[in-house]
Amino acid sequence: MNAQAEQATSVADIVKLVICPFLIIVGVIAFYHFADILFIYRVLGLVAIVALSVGICFTTAKGQSLWQFMLESKHEMKRVVWPTRDETVRTTLLVFAMVFIVGLILWLLDMFLFWAVQLLMNQGIQ
Repeated sequence: MNAQAEQATSVADIVKLVICPFLIIVGVIAFYHFADILFIYRVLGLVAIVALSVGICFTTAKGQSLWQFMLESKHEMKRVVWPTRDETVRTTLLVFAMVFIVGLILWLLDMFLFWAVQLLMNQGIQ
């Protein structure tokens, strides 16, 4: 196991992480407050504020570790062996067939149990 000691979070990082959601909240409030301005400008302003907030978050230690994780994930995705189109189609058809068969079995079981309960309660065939 690779146990890592927890790193002490600096005060600047804590302040940045508190400012990020606050900026997004202010952006959403401003989006609705300035309803008389064209919609496209409000959307662009909100997108800019969210981008600024994400940028600030990525300057923290936790943001840097998240960015590193995303880069490693991208590298790992390149190493995955993806199924071919033929394998995907065959697997999908097999799943559909199995779902149909299981559904048919459950429907028949339900019909039989309904018939048995009706027969037991003397509500069935007279």
